[in-house]
Amino acid sequence: MATPDPPAVPAAPRGWRARWTAWRNRILSSPAFQKRAAAFPLSRPIARRRAARLFDLVAGFAYSQTLYAFVESGLLDWLAEAPRRQSDIAAHIDLSAGATHRLLRAAEALWLAEQLDGDWWTLGGEGAALSGNPGAVAMIRHHHLLYADLADPLALLRKDRDEEGALSRYWAYADSVDAAAEGQAAVSPYSQLMAASQPMVAEQVVSAYRFSRHDRLLDIGGGAGAFLEAVGLATPEIALGLFDLPAVTELAQTRLETAGLSPRVTIHPGDFRRDAIPDGYDIVTLVRILHDHDDDVVAGLLASVRSALPPDGTLLIAEPMAGTRGAEAMGDAYFGLYLWAMRSGRPRHPEEIGALLADAGFSRWRLVRTHQPLIARIIVASS
Repeated sequence: MATPDPPAVPAAPRGWRARWTAWRNRILSSPAFQKRAAAFPLSRPIARRRAARLFDLVAGFAYSQTLYAFVESGLLDWLAEAPRRQSDIAAHIDLSAGATHRLLRAAEALWLAEQLDGDWWTLGGEGAALSGNPGAVAMIRHHHLLYADLADPLALLRKDRDEEGALSRYWAYADSVDAAAEGQAAVSPYSQLMAASQPMVAEQVVSAYRFSRHDRLLDIGGGAGAFLEAVGLATPEIALGLFDLPAVTELAQTRLETAGLSPRVTIHPGDFRRDAIPDGYDIVTLVRILHDHDDDVVAGLLASVRSALPPDGTLLIAEPMAGTRGAEAMGDAYFGLYLWAMRSGRPRHPEEIGALLADAGFSRWRLVRTHQPLIARIIVASS
């Protein structure tokens, strides 16, 4: 029997970009070039910045764990109240003097803490900014689940989303055969996390888009109502609707009643994967919804929204997106692996969302600028 020919090896790209990157990589990987660049006065600052960025990649996990320890120990909150002596800090967080000193020095190196005269400590600049951002603090506390899944990242990727991990178990109700039947015990942890981090997204959206041009707004997947609360308080004349799983809408009802918005709010319990989207609204919002779901679910949701909207209706999508200038790592490195571990969804470029919108029958879409695109970008589509 003749031996079969080996499969043909595809030819590598040969265009100008491939040739340029090959030349660049040969130069940058050369020890002799690295030595000359570090020694030459004009290239020395560039070489130092590149070396620092590379070391940050190497040491990034230690940095994130320092941040986690600083938050989880209670140091962030305690130092936000007043400067503290190191001996009092050790007693407060139940660490030895040596361990406390090591944590404080590590936090100082990351600008989370700052030493004052003697052995007094206070928050550093980054720590002060973080203390005013409860949503970011909630995510940091939540990240121990992601870190558990990423302990062996290749093992996580090789599972191909076929096996549960720590993060996917956190919102397992969303993939339930009958998600609408889940109780509050199943939905509350994730809903409360989203409620804590939603205000920073809501601030971006409310600052960038004028909701007063609309009469009735439906927020799909609105969770505990944090986004709807922000819109309602900023736009007193608009009627509001919230569509989410029954157990989740119970949490939203309590929050919106406390905010004094319940007379303006209609609650629609349901599962958007199986139930029809309520009509009668001239704007529908999807805030941090699309990137949590795979393309088939997103396509079905967008088609349902298009059917529910009037001919001149509007869909507003707000979430972090891939390819955001200055936040590329946030899009594909952070959210890419986070959503892989969640076993659902992926970060998308605006153009990918636009293609899904066109397939769903929307006539046109546009990007709306936000102050902090790293936190959220906005797409507005017309039916």
